[in-house]
Amino acid sequence: MNIINELGELALSTRLMRLSEITRKDVSRIYKEHGIDFESKWFPVLFVLTKRSPLSIIELADELGYAHPSVIALVREMEKKKLIKSVIGKTDKRKRMLSLTPKAVAMKEEMQPLWDKMSIVAHQIYNGKHSLLQAIDEVEKTLQAESYYSRYNKL
Repeated sequence: MNIINELGELALSTRLMRLSEITRKDVSRIYKEHGIDFESKWFPVLFVLTKRSPLSIIELADELGYAHPSVIALVREMEKKKLIKSVIGKTDKRKRMLSLTPKAVAMKEEMQPLWDKMSIVAHQIYNGKHSLLQAIDEVEKTLQAESYYSRYNKL
């Protein structure tokens, strides 16, 4: 066992980041092996814009639960790859409305069979003796009820 694991709950976010990085690395490798120029970190943006589009940066950030600057960085990367297009908002000229390009839509169709297999693998990994997704849902609800910071300040 390494030092981070020994820290238990104190290092939970580090362990989740590590888990995420391991998964992201393998998923990116799968895309590359199938000749698809796509970063796994773009998946949530692509998926949300597939279901709801156009969206502003703020709407997309809210939908993803990501910080505004993080979404801006992802969108910029995807714009460089010609996967997202943005247009000035009709009612508010300060807003950029985001949608997928035809290239992204075609790429999504190409990736769907990969995602189907990835879903099976993810189910195998994250649903062992205990369900990781159920545990994460529970923690998210707990934090929505009262933040970590608030709980800390009560001690």
